[in-house]
Amino acid sequence: MSLQKETTVAETTPVAEPTATSVKPTRVRWKLFVLLLILVAVNYIDRGSISVALPIIQKEFDLAPEMVGFLLSAFFWTYALMQVPVGYLIDRFGPRTMMTASCVGWGAATALSGLATNFLSMFIARAAIGVTEAGVMPAGGKLNALWMHHKERGRGATILDAGAPLGAGLGGILITWLIMSTGSWRTAFIIAGVATVLLGLVVWWYVRDNPRQHRAVNDAEAEYLEASHREEAASVPAGVTRRGLVQYLRFRSFWAMCFGWLGFNGVFYGLLTWGPLYLSEAKGFDLKTIGWSTLVIFGAGFVGEILGGLLADNLRGRGLGTNLVMRSLLGTSALVVTLGLVGVTIVGDPITAVVLLSVVLFFLRWVGLFWSVPAILGGPLNAGVLGGAMNLSGNIAGLSTPIIVGFIVGATGGYTWALLYFVGSAIVMGVSVLTLDYSKRLVRA
Repeated sequence: MSLQKETTVAETTPVAEPTATSVKPTRVRWKLFVLLLILVAVNYIDRGSISVALPIIQKEFDLAPEMVGFLLSAFFWTYALMQVPVGYLIDRFGPRTMMTASCVGWGAATALSGLATNFLSMFIARAAIGVTEAGVMPAGGKLNALWMHHKERGRGATILDAGAPLGAGLGGILITWLIMSTGSWRTAFIIAGVATVLLGLVVWWYVRDNPRQHRAVNDAEAEYLEASHREEAASVPAGVTRRGLVQYLRFRSFWAMCFGWLGFNGVFYGLLTWGPLYLSEAKGFDLKTIGWSTLVIFGAGFVGEILGGLLADNLRGRGLGTNLVMRSLLGTSALVVTLGLVGVTIVGDPITAVVLLSVVLFFLRWVGLFWSVPAILGGPLNAGVLGGAMNLSGNIAGLSTPIIVGFIVGATGGYTWALLYFVGSAIVMGVSVLTLDYSKRLVRA
């Protein structure tokens, strides 16, 4: 009978650094993650395009708030259901193949959504985008495990995930500009979809599943990363291999990871999907003002996420333990987000509301550090399936939040209780980030 236990991921074993006379490592891993940042940003531009155009689409399709909620949730139903299956596919076929297929597929689906003529056809198109986008973030988490030294994964995770607020912010401006320039939200969606397909070809050209396979990586960079992998492997008992998801269900940290990401997405996806309509109906913003306000709010999230990753790696580099760093940063994030959302429910001034939402997004996006957690808990071999499970839980909030908010707005005629629903999500996030043990890998020996 095997003994279930946890083993601590090695953090203190020295790794050979290049000397002054040795060949300096290339920095391809950082260029690759800049590409992933762009990819995720485009992902969220396409994903959030319907929210920006929603005031127009709602009138054209004559949709009640409840139906708007269901339409906004269409993407998340299929996106959530595909997370665990796509995690297995990533571990099986590699992140490069799955990420390229995902990119080309969701670009085509976005273009097709521009041809929708009613609620049903738009719902189907959005569901198709959910299926095809499902592999992007879990594949990115897998690449973080394969391409980043364990001391750099905080930055890797936040660079990857920072594409979400960057895309949400830029999407507000770009989709608004495309709609105003072409005179049609349909043409805007088609242009965005075609651009995404072209980006998928760039991903196939540049991304590799292993640093040794990349033509621009020199031996020094490959050895630097392989030394980190050997260091981690040395802390794991012999015989640990790729495992099914069931193996992890007995661990508290696994569930804390899932509920933390669920709470986080309850806030983020709520603001991403309903935020533009909230600014339109509750604050009286026109389409142009919505675009700029969205840029400010989600742009603050982008800046916060990048700084959060730098701060986390800097603190770990100073010798502070992973648990102390992660719990301190993410606990602070949860507290500020909760108080900020409470503030939004109280203030009436539109500019003050935008400022408070910007503060909320700045600190909320620190939780992008969670994309380093699948590699911590499962190691490189199992990061794909754990990343899929984490993203599944987050997108349960993604599919339920737009519907819940739609019914709240329809029943109350306002957004106060919807904002309080976001407060509850932030509290779930806060409890979870303080419960998770960030220093241990979950294994069977």
